[in-house]
Order: sequence, then C-alpha cells, then structure tokens
Amino acid sequence: MITKFLGHVFSGRIFKARQPKTIPFGVHGVARERVSRCALTVTQTLQRHEFAAFVVGGAVRDLLLGRKPKDYDVATDATPEEVRRIFRRSRIIGRRFRIVHVMCGPETVEVSTFRGGDAAEDDEARKSDEHGRILRDNVFGNQEQDATRRDFTLNALFYDPASQEIWDYHDGVSDLRKRRLRMIGDPEKRYREDPVRLLRAVRLAASRGLEIEARSRKPIRSLAHLLASVPPSRLFDEMLKLLLSGHAVECVTKLRKEGLHHGVLPLLDVILEQPLGERFVMLALKTTDERIQADKSVSPAFLFAALLWHEVLAAWKNIEASGIPTIPALYQAMEQVTQVQAEKLAIPRRFGSDMKEIWALQPRLLQRAGHRPYRLLEHVRFRAGYDFLLLRCESGEVEPAIAEWWTRFQRVGEAERQQMLVRDSEPKKRRRRRRRRKDEGGRMKEEGGGRKEKEE
Repeated sequence: MITKFLGHVFSGRIFKARQPKTIPFGVHGVARERVSRCALTVTQTLQRHEFAAFVVGGAVRDLLLGRKPKDYDVATDATPEEVRRIFRRSRIIGRRFRIVHVMCGPETVEVSTFRGGDAAEDDEARKSDEHGRILRDNVFGNQEQDATRRDFTLNALFYDPASQEIWDYHDGVSDLRKRRLRMIGDPEKRYREDPVRLLRAVRLAASRGLEIEARSRKPIRSLAHLLASVPPSRLFDEMLKLLLSGHAVECVTKLRKEGLHHGVLPLLDVILEQPLGERFVMLALKTTDERIQADKSVSPAFLFAALLWHEVLAAWKNIEASGIPTIPALYQAMEQVTQVQAEKLAIPRRFGSDMKEIWALQPRLLQRAGHRPYRLLEHVRFRAGYDFLLLRCESGEVEPAIAEWWTRFQRVGEAERQQMLVRDSEPKKRRRRRRRRKDEGGRMKEEGGGRKEKEE
C-alpha cells in the first residue's frame, strides 16, 4: 500500500506538476488546419470525454520546421483500455510500451498514455536488462513526466489543436530554432535505456540539418556496442527510417563519422573502405534520396541489395574459386551474406527474396544472345535488375556498353532487336542430333552424329 501511495505521489496524481512554457499560435504559427484529420478527430474526441489530449513528438517538430509529418502521435492521460473503449476502430498493441492504434479510414494514429517517472525496483510494469535497456515500461504518470521520459527536447513538444498552443517543458522550441539536437537528462543513461537513440540522433541530425549538442554526442561512439542487444526487428525499422529519410547519403556518412556503421550493418564498414564499393553504395543512396525528394516510390529491397552487393561479390568469387560452378556459387554467396545480416537486421522475407532475385539477374543480364534477352524482359524483377545494372556500370564495376545495350534493346523495334542480337553475339553452331536405331543383330547403332570408324 505504501509503495502504491508513493507511486501516486511521485507520478503527480496527488501533487500538481509544474507548468510548461506555453507558446501561443501568434508566435509559432502552426495552425490546426495543418494537422491531419485523423489526429484532430482523436484529440477532439478524447477532450470531449474530459481527457487531456495533445499531438506530440515528431509531428510537432516537423510542423515547426515547415515539413509535412509522415505520421501522428497523440499523448493523453487516458489509459489504453479507456482509449480502446472510446474508439471503435482501435486496438491495443505492444508489450514493451502498450499503446493504442486508432484507425480513421486509411490513416492510423498512435495514442500513448503519459509515461511516469522512476518505478519501484520490484515493479513488474518496468523492467531493464543488465545494460540499463528498458525491456518493459507501462508505468503511467503525468504530462511533465512524459515529457522528461522522451529522448530529445525537440521531440518533447505538445500541441493542443483546440487552443493552438505548444506546451514546452525542456526548451525544445529554442533548440529547434538554434538547429540543435539535445538529449533530455543524462545522455549516457538515456542511450543505455534505449540504444536505438544512438541511431535516431544521427538520423535526426542528418535529415533535419541539426547539430548534435556536444554533451549529447560525447557518449555515442563508446556506447555503439549496445546496439548488439537491440532486437533485430527494431534495428531494421530504425535503419529503414534512416535510409528512406531522403537524406541517406548524409545519414550513412554521419554513421561512419560517429563510429556506428560497424554495429548496424556488419560488413558495411568494409564496403565503405573499398573505393569501388563505396562509390556503388553512395550512388545507390543518392539515387534513393533523389527519388524520395521528388515524391517517387522507392524499394527497400533494392536499397538493401545495393548495400550488400559487394559482399555478395566477394563471397561469390571465393566460393567459385573452390571449384563450385558460377551460378550455384552465386546462390551460395547470397545465402551466406543474408545469413550474416540476419544476425543483426531482421530483413523481412519479402525483401530478402526480392534482393536475391535482383542479384540473380546480374549474370543473366550479361547474356545478350538468342532468346534470353526476350525472356528477361518478361521477368517480374527485370526493371529492378536493370536499374541495378545501371548503378554497376556507373560505378565502374561493369562496362558502360552493357547498360547502353539494354537501354537501347528496350526501346527499338523487333527488326533492330534481331540485328543487335546478331551483331553482339556470334550464333552458335547447331549440333546435329544423333539418332539411334537397332541393327540387324538387335544392337543399338548411332547415325548422323557419330564419328566414322577408321578402316582397319
């Protein structure tokens, strides 16, 4: 009973929490019309049921930066069960952090209950591992504590669509104006609580044009080994955000600068130390960034295939040198590299199979005789394989003439395609088919293809 009472006291349910800075609309200029319809519906509905509700985190940060948020989070003092009862189209998910997904048509808003402060050591609602990483955290509290529990100051901003005010507990708006990324609390402790914050710091700094504050940057390199304790699925999700941020070149460059690339993509550090491999990877990232910034679709499978290609090449050569035929050696190399990656990054099976198809097409694209080019044009992954070949040619790995041949072959008519096949590849001599028949004695005898017997 005493422990429970103290929990209520320090969670702010008895004593009122200190008030944040409130920044009016006239100062920040973020109108409620810029907030998504679903996020507005969720906050308004919760407020009608007499709960506090705010748009929070990255959406507020991006609205202040003049960017369109990709998704919206809402923070409230309602428990997950209370939120679930209010919204018919909703579900409670998560074990580490229990949250509610509220669906409005195609859009989903993530609703979380305000997190509390430190819990008692024997509290089952919060568990940590030996490194300090939080394994489970379902201790609820008040808004001030929730702000303090967030990672960076610019992610601890609360926007109330009703009043159009921003509530700021840790000078996040000021840091944003100074283009500064600052950790809330002791940086080393906060990184230990969730090592993914190491990657998030790099991603936010690179993609939002921010400088990591010196105190927040200092522990990053020394704590890189903690990424080994992060579940592969979470690591993959964070890497996907980083690589599809539209600033992947800056992100990967900064990963290497901060000493994090070795702990994220095993073998990526080796790739970036090879002139040819680094050029190829950076070209792939640059192409992806350009497509995202132009609002074009991108393929995560293509991107991961590019990141790992030179490791596949190296393994392929080694296996082939041991006497294994070329194509079986390639398939063994693909399996070997993807298995190494599976230990760190839980690349979904749908991406893994697409990656392997892109890799497997590369030797086939070098074959430009007979009916093979026609069959390749009909392959479901031809376009991805062709784009991959273009990167290989541009990086200097393959002769540019091969990419030029395929580019032209797709555009010209049938007559010219036939001419290209004849010119680029010598026709193979047709082998005479041997016929076998029984001789008068009932023995099998070859005709038409056997060598003539020498006369005795």
